[in-house]
Amino acid sequence: MSELRPPRYLKTLNRVVRARQALGIPAGPSQVLTVPGRKTGKPRRTPMTPFLHDGALYTVAGYPGADWAANARAAGAGTLTRGRRSRQVKIVELNPHEAAPVLRSFAVKVPVGVGFAKRAGLVRDGTPDEFAALAGRLAVFRFEPAE
Repeated sequence: MSELRPPRYLKTLNRVVRARQALGIPAGPSQVLTVPGRKTGKPRRTPMTPFLHDGALYTVAGYPGADWAANARAAGAGTLTRGRRSRQVKIVELNPHEAAPVLRSFAVKVPVGVGFAKRAGLVRDGTPDEFAALAGRLAVFRFEPAE
């Protein structure tokens, strides 16, 4: 499979979500993760849709090699914001074995993410098995309370 790239509309959509959040207006279930850029150190804000799985909060990169995932991996900590509420979080990347059940859950709990993955060609039908098979290709992170 050739290297996947984010769709052209994603930057514009992310700007809209970040602007709404900055005004204190939550945009559906999305939250904005802010981490320092791994090269510049400047704050990088990325909208995402965290979800609960077995009592913990997780998020999944929308495509392999996502820049925000590399920044989150390098930072290990950041800020999650929804509307006017922010909290500091520790960011823990899961290994493929740990990621598979979380990806299965993602397929059920995050329909917007399933649609994104289908349009990107990562999955055909969006079944939990298809998502579990992406373990090791898509970065999966758990958010923990900052210490």
